Amino acid sequence: MKYTKLLASGLMSAAMLSAPVSLSVAHAETLDVTAVAGHPPVFLWVKTMSESFIPAVNAALEGTDTSIDWTEAYGGTLAKVGGELEAMEDGLAQVGIVASLFEPSLLSFQNVTYVTPFGPTDVNLVLNTVDQMTDDIPAMRKLWEDLDLEYLGGGFGLEDYLMMTSFPVTSMADLKGRKINAPGPAVNWLDGTGAVGVAGDLTTYYNDIKTGVADGVIVFPTAAAAAKLFEVAPYVTRVHFGAQYAGGIVAKKSWFDEQSPEVQAAFRTGADAFAKDYAAGLEGRVTGAFAAMTEGGATITELSDEARLEWANALPNLTQNWADALEAKGLPANEVVNTYVRHIQEAGVTLPRDWSVK
Repeated sequence: MKYTKLLASGLMSAAMLSAPVSLSVAHAETLDVTAVAGHPPVFLWVKTMSESFIPAVNAALEGTDTSIDWTEAYGGTLAKVGGELEAMEDGLAQVGIVASLFEPSLLSFQNVTYVTPFGPTDVNLVLNTVDQMTDDIPAMRKLWEDLDLEYLGGGFGLEDYLMMTSFPVTSMADLKGRKINAPGPAVNWLDGTGAVGVAGDLTTYYNDIKTGVADGVIVFPTAAAAAKLFEVAPYVTRVHFGAQYAGGIVAKKSWFDEQSPEVQAAFRTGADAFAKDYAAGLEGRVTGAFAAMTEGGATITELSDEARLEWANALPNLTQNWADALEAKGLPANEVVNTYVRHIQEAGVTLPRDWSVK
């Protein structure tokens, strides 16, 4: 990371020896950029930011008059999980991974996948659909911009959610009275099931279950394996809630707008590299996660199609309720929901319940 500063220093030394060179480096600039993520690098989206996004930005700037000296602030060193937005708002970071699932009010449209559960299990399909919608529906991008954030792309998704519990689950009846941890809007997936939703995140799940605050968790496999949740919740039920759009790489917009076209293009190139490498790395990690859970003593079962259909139909009309509340605020939620449902259905996804709204 300090190489860019040393390189700039060397060029300045050369400038003193050669007038022509001095003209070429007169505009050389080293930007100090802090990249923030609340989760630690053990999670793939943070690891990919460090190992793909940042190197790709640096590579794109080679041969230009700009270089970057990066400060990477992960794992709570600058912002806790869900606090990345505030860190960027306060000017403490210029770029970061913002998890929209922790901002269901401010980034409501980006949470459309969380109000259409039991959807596609293909992470790439989900990410490509939401990114396309961000380009096609101005109101979706405006939500980022209203927070002084420039959405660069590089959306990161979470693979097909499942349930891990301290007790076996074969039907919805097994959930009655049980306390289940769930992230942000995923708590709504428990409405009507008899379970009690308890909001939490990856940093709290293990201890919540261990101490009896919760009896289980709705989670995705790679995080479950990394956090060793199988030690306290050994019953793994593949409910197939579906893959989810969880957020993306964003820059502080007021800062980003001041940068040169070369820097802006480099950041977008970095986001594209992030998206490609994240998708490539995720599949292998999912396979490894299930292997780790099995080796750790977990019992992995599939929820039957009948039980899954019963669960989906037991839920309140999540999308209609969500859309009605946003439409009342003048936001085109009906368009967002119906566009998403149409896209995934056209891609061949069969939903156990049609989440379209009127």
